[in-house]
Amino acid sequence: MRLESRCEAETARIAAQLVSQLLPGDVVILSGVLGAGKTTFVRGALRALGWEGSVRSPSYTLANEFETDPRVLHLDLYRLHEPEDLGFADRLGECVTFVEWGERDPGFAQGHRAWRVEIEIEGAARRITIAGPETLGAV
Repeated sequence: MRLESRCEAETARIAAQLVSQLLPGDVVILSGVLGAGKTTFVRGALRALGWEGSVRSPSYTLANEFETDPRVLHLDLYRLHEPEDLGFADRLGECVTFVEWGERDPGFAQGHRAWRVEIEIEGAARRITIAGPETLGAV
C-alpha cells in the first residue's frame, strides 16, 4: 500500500490505520532518511492506542516503552553496531515493536510477523509505503 501525507495529522491517520491491524508480537520496521517522519509515524500509532504523553525518538536512549494496549516498544538501531545487544528479543512476542532503522539488523525480527514502513520525502509531502505482514525467517 502506498499513501501520501502532506502533514503530521495525515501521517498520524495512516499510522492509526496500520495500528488497527497490529497484534502483540508484530514488528514494524521503519525506514527513511533522517527527518523523514519515522518518529512522527510512531507518535501517530501511539495516539491511536490512547497514549497522551510525550513520544520522542529513542536515538540516544535506544528504547522507549509505552503502557498501551497492546504494550509498545519503540526502538532505534541507528547508533548500534550490535543491535542484538538491546536485550529485548525475549519480549518481542509480548509487544508491538516499532523499530527505526530496522534495516541495520535484518535478523532482528526473525520469526516475528513483520511490517515494513518506508517513508520518502517528496518536496513538502511524504510518500509512505506499507508492506506486510510477513513472517521473517519463515521457511
